[in-house]
Amino acid sequence: MSEAMRAFISSLALVPLVLQAQIPGLEPEKQWELSGYINYMLTGTLVDDGEDFFDNQVHNRLDFEYRFNSNLRFNTGVRNRLFWGDSAKNELYREVIGVDPGYLDLTFNWGEGSDFFANTQFDRLYLDWHGEHYQARAGRFRINWGMNTIWNPNDIFNSYSIYDVDYPERPGTDALYLTRKLGYASELNLAFSPSQDSELNSYSARYLFNVANWDAQFIIGKSNLDFVIGGGLATDLAGASLKVESTLFSPTKDDWQTAEGNVQELNTSVVSSFELGYSFSGTRNWMSTVALLHITEPQEVQNAIAYLNLPLTARTLSFTEFTAYADLGFDITPLNRIVFSGSYYNDDSFYLGVSSTYSLSNDWQLVMLAQRFDGASDSLFGQTPNTLIFVNLGWNF
Repeated sequence: MSEAMRAFISSLALVPLVLQAQIPGLEPEKQWELSGYINYMLTGTLVDDGEDFFDNQVHNRLDFEYRFNSNLRFNTGVRNRLFWGDSAKNELYREVIGVDPGYLDLTFNWGEGSDFFANTQFDRLYLDWHGEHYQARAGRFRINWGMNTIWNPNDIFNSYSIYDVDYPERPGTDALYLTRKLGYASELNLAFSPSQDSELNSYSARYLFNVANWDAQFIIGKSNLDFVIGGGLATDLAGASLKVESTLFSPTKDDWQTAEGNVQELNTSVVSSFELGYSFSGTRNWMSTVALLHITEPQEVQNAIAYLNLPLTARTLSFTEFTAYADLGFDITPLNRIVFSGSYYNDDSFYLGVSSTYSLSNDWQLVMLAQRFDGASDSLFGQTPNTLIFVNLGWNF
């Protein structure tokens, strides 16, 4: 047999291996992965008794993961945003976008002009190691201790606004984190989040467990200027999801001088949230959620703009003692989902919202939203009633 014939027969033996490598799911796992999205959002702020504002934003997100081995990986997530329009001309608006509340300043405004500016923010940047029973993480990442989906008094590290329409990943925090698996649905978590001001250092422990089909947790520690102790429960009740969270915030000092130089009195407060969700059978995938939030000592807010734009904490999820929320969502078609939502504050402020999410293709999505903030003339939202309109076109990769 000639050398050419032997080479040909040998190459045929490699064909099954080549074909196997091309079969989805059988390729060797890559050491790294890059994903993200880019979208354009038009925002209209229609003020009842004032000037209307129109803004534009291009938002690009990149998420990168590198796996050193099966136990150790590195993750980073970065948001790149370009703003232009009426709000981008406001210096205070630029400052708020450029604020980084973490221990490290990983948020930067750059490329500024008279009516535009660009911003880059690293909201994920961490090393993660996990073994059979232990997991350790260090850097910037999300610590999600909330059990509810609307308001999370137990989420003392990463609170967020329910009105934020352009941040599905939610913010992260700079921290050291250790987890010890204790058994089925049971674990112990320890977290430490430093601050540039040592008085604002946060640290806490959580014990998560399951008993008689109830998921339960206890947390204890310190959050900024408060000692905290809390707990949460979640279970299924007659086909509905029932979730409850509550946290006691006890100040470490009587008052605190804010960055603006104002002296703020600090009081003990209990923040509690009750939530009930139900999914209805049928082709339309009807889903509804109702929630109630109670804060024994709500903190005063100067105006609605400050409340809707400044970062929230688990202590300041609302500005009134009682707040109620409800939503109802269903599919108009398999590609288009509508959600109606509303909230009521017991100073007679209210919010009404409607959103439409339409899948244009596997990677393209169109989202349209309307938000109405209004109320009695002496209520927080009623002092500056307005309607927000959002149109968001996005591509995922």
